[in-house]
Amino acid sequence: MYEQFYDLKAEPFRLSPDHRFCFNHRSYAKAKAYMQYAFQRAEGFVMITGKPGTGKTTLVSDLVESLREDQVNVAMLVCTQLGADDLLRMVADAFGLSSNTDHKSLLLQQLTRLFVNDYKTGKRALLIIDEAQDLSTAALEELRLLTNLQMSRQPLLQIFLLGQEELRDIVQQPNMEQVHQRLVAACHLASLNEEETKGYIKHRLNQVGWKGDPAISNAIYPVIHKVSEGIPRRINMICSRLFLHACVEELHKISINDAKIVLGEINQEQLTSKTMLPDLDFAVQDTYDTPPQAAPAAVSDTKKKVVDISDSARRTPPAPAPQTGLAIQPKFEEVPPSKENLFQAKELTQTEAYQGPDSRKGERRSFSDPRQEVRYEPGKKDRRQNPGRRKEDKEVQKRPWQFWI
Repeated sequence: MYEQFYDLKAEPFRLSPDHRFCFNHRSYAKAKAYMQYAFQRAEGFVMITGKPGTGKTTLVSDLVESLREDQVNVAMLVCTQLGADDLLRMVADAFGLSSNTDHKSLLLQQLTRLFVNDYKTGKRALLIIDEAQDLSTAALEELRLLTNLQMSRQPLLQIFLLGQEELRDIVQQPNMEQVHQRLVAACHLASLNEEETKGYIKHRLNQVGWKGDPAISNAIYPVIHKVSEGIPRRINMICSRLFLHACVEELHKISINDAKIVLGEINQEQLTSKTMLPDLDFAVQDTYDTPPQAAPAAVSDTKKKVVDISDSARRTPPAPAPQTGLAIQPKFEEVPPSKENLFQAKELTQTEAYQGPDSRKGERRSFSDPRQEVRYEPGKKDRRQNPGRRKEDKEVQKRPWQFWI
């Protein structure tokens, strides 16, 4: 639902295991390295433990996906609350053999022939048992006997045991000493820390083409880590509800307040064992990871030319207009309006410089060019130089202060 609203290629927070979303955090990388080492040994048991939802099944699926089908024959068993005989039938069925018999000897003969044929063709037989903490002592002992099958001093079957933390206690019991001695490697998948939780969420979003919509507040990640306790499956459940809430509300930014609303609903529905966090954890300022700023657009050639022309026109006056019998109207360059040149007087475009007094070159309060009010004729001297033209000129020598009245 929300993946369509946010244009995602798939749902990033499904609860079912999917090795395509593997996040290579510290504990995961260590466990995978142990499994690869044990697989190369081609013998004994490999034990991987962890809390429910930490990614044990995803880890094994990731390893199996990297193996070539012509090199390994893999069988996976999930239902483990069985007796020893029923477990043996399930193993035969998982390898594609007929299990319609009550004779244990027939089942062992079929499995042995299968493993031998695989060995002759260059294949390895690998049995993966999930939820192995539910196996009985007799069932574990039956599996140990299968690892004794050999040809040319080479084991024909290797077994991976995946289980919760109780599996370690079961294997270390005194009556499980023979199973414990056949452990080639054992690793525990730890929960994610706060930094890994943020990386895990962003990794799954990037896998489905997330481009920052919706934007997620950085204040949300610590809250999700506290509620989920760093368990990936719980993180998926919280994030899925959070994105569904954002889709229904048509949000493009998920804030800490949205997280508070969603976690309150989850707490009421009792979908998590963690109690609701105090309000202090939500009293955090929202901050978002800003996307990279786009490079500033380059100035177009046309705009650059216009600027260049106007700059040169300010420095160099245009050529004088041809002389005719008519009075020549003053021409002024066209400068793009700006705050800088709004109050700047424009230079005279005529070849002959202005001959009038400097006091008349100033600006008027109307901010118009004073030369637009023609007080002189181009090509002639200023008429104010003719004595006696005005009454005030006759008294300039006697009373200079009246010139300013």
